[in-house]
Formats: sequence, C-alpha cells, structure tokens
Amino acid sequence: MTLTATLREADLARPLPKGYVQCRACAHYCAVPEGGAGKCGVRRNFGGRLYLVTYGKAAAVHLDPVEKKPLYHFHPGEGILSVGTVGCNLFCAFCQNWQISQFREFKVTPEGLLDRPIGEDWPPEAIVAEAEALGVRLLAYTYNEPAVWIEYAHDTARLAKERGMKNVFVTSGFETEEAWGYITPYLDAANLDLKGFTEKFYREVCGARLKPVLQSLEHLVAKGVWVEVTTLLLEGYNDAPEEVRAMARFLKGLSPEVPWHLTAAHPDYRMPDLRPTRHATLVRAYGIAKEEGLKFVYVGNVLDPERSSTRCPDCGRLLVQRRGYRVETLWDTPGVCPGCGRRIPGVWTW
Repeated sequence: MTLTATLREADLARPLPKGYVQCRACAHYCAVPEGGAGKCGVRRNFGGRLYLVTYGKAAAVHLDPVEKKPLYHFHPGEGILSVGTVGCNLFCAFCQNWQISQFREFKVTPEGLLDRPIGEDWPPEAIVAEAEALGVRLLAYTYNEPAVWIEYAHDTARLAKERGMKNVFVTSGFETEEAWGYITPYLDAANLDLKGFTEKFYREVCGARLKPVLQSLEHLVAKGVWVEVTTLLLEGYNDAPEEVRAMARFLKGLSPEVPWHLTAAHPDYRMPDLRPTRHATLVRAYGIAKEEGLKFVYVGNVLDPERSSTRCPDCGRLLVQRRGYRVETLWDTPGVCPGCGRRIPGVWTW
C-alpha cells in the first residue's frame, strides 16, 4: 500500500536567500534549508517553499471531558473532541505524549510519498463531521503543540466556527504574534502551559525560552480569549516556593481571576527517575498562589475534590463540584453565585 500525505503550503513563512525559508509559526523562527525540516520535524522546505506535511493526518482523535484539557471555567461537564498530530517544537524531557510529539523519524517526498504512517486521514471536514455525529460542540487542538500544525488547526477551526462550534488550543504558548493573529479569530479558549519561570529551566529541560510564553499569555488575555494556565510541578526542578510565588505574581498581574492548574507529574520519556509529585507539594504551591491573591487555583492529576472544585471567592459557596471528571454545577444561573450574586469569570453558556 502506498502511503501519502497532503502537503499544505504554510501560510506562516517567508523566503530567505539561497533557497532557505523561515517558518513564522513559533518563536524558534527556524531557517529551513532546501530538503530540510524545522525543529518540529513536520514543517519542511521543498523547492524554497515551506510545507506542513501532517495536514489532515491526525495521530490522535478522542472524545474527552473538557475538564481534561484542563479547562474548569469553560462549559463544565461538556465533551470536547480532541485532535493532535505528530511533531512538536519543544523537547520537554518530561513529556507525557512523547510517542507522538517527539516522532520525527519519517521521510516524505515533495510529491507527498511517505515511508511510514504518520497518522490517519482526518481532513478538517471529517473532524467537524465527527464532532457533529458525536453531538459535541467543542474542539480541542491538543496532545502535541498545535503551533506546528497551525494551518491544519486554522482550517478546521474556521470550519467549526461556521458550524456553531467553539475551538480550544492546548499549547506551550511558544507561538509568534503572527501565529496568534492567524488563529485568534477562530479561537474561543486556550489552556497554556507555563512550564516554569526561569530561562534555565526552559532552555535545559524544554528546549525553548520563557519570554515568548509570557508574551503569549499577555497577548491572549488582551485579545479576550478565555485563558487558563497549567503548570506541571516537577519536584526539584520548578517547584521551589520562590519560583511558584514568582509565577503567581506574574499571573496576578495578568488578572487575579485567571485560573491556574497546578498538576502532578510522573516519570516519563527522558525523566524515568523523576519523583512523582507529592500531594503535599501541590498543596504548598496552592497555598502560595492563594496567598498571592489568585482567586481560582486548582490541583490536578491527583484526587483532591476540595482543591479541584470551584468556590465563590467572595462568600466561599461551592459552585462547581468536581471529583475526578465527575462534575456537578450548583447554581441556578450559570456563572452567578447564588449566595452573594458575584459573577464568576469564565464561559458558561452558549
């Protein structure tokens, strides 16, 4: 059987001298030589033009609860069709989806001939049709970094928007401002990974830089995209109280109402000896974030119903109760505390 890929010319690229082309999708700004690939492995130069070679090729398609993204203030209890491809622009040593995100060992010709499978055929029309067949109205671009397949995500999100659906990016935030401008018109929410708060951690553990991530957060909040933030706490790497406090202060500067998910890590990929994050470590970070004035802080990847449920920050009333992915909303008017009338930030209704 002949394996083929649909090569979609990249919208986010510009030509350079000597047959090189610069990718403009992420903050690596790779200068890709003829026949070469960007760091992600899936944006390749054929004839001085940049192509996305995973267009319409999904490595993972699953129906998830929206809380798994995680998003706690965005249509709680609803299902979300989640899609990802192979390739990534980061190289996180602790990656928990490394089998697809770090997959680069394939060859593709300018005609789209592949030497091995890179995913199943899921063109944008098929993804949206699958969501409609499942009766879900939310789509997530996730599992690997959607910036590296942003043209595929863009075309799917645009079609989904036309059909009355909403779109979510689950992202490292290493996009360029140009990339955000390209996708934001079709984007309703994002969960952004703030992986740490030092350039050293980003450089040595993730193969990236911190500053573009902070700029992405500022950009999304300013543009009105609903944003929640996740930090996977790795003991001994990014969980020091002073680092957690610095992250909390930065997020409070964006808005004290930005939800922050502090989640447990486990050994994986190139960190097989990583100590699983203790519950006490999450509780300590949770306490620091609350001390710094963040209104909505959650712990994840552990069973902690109290610290994964939503309470009114004014009167303390329980509003959204969560136990794992079981969700119960406890209000008459979505997004309004029945105890004191405070409006809870988020996207609660259609």
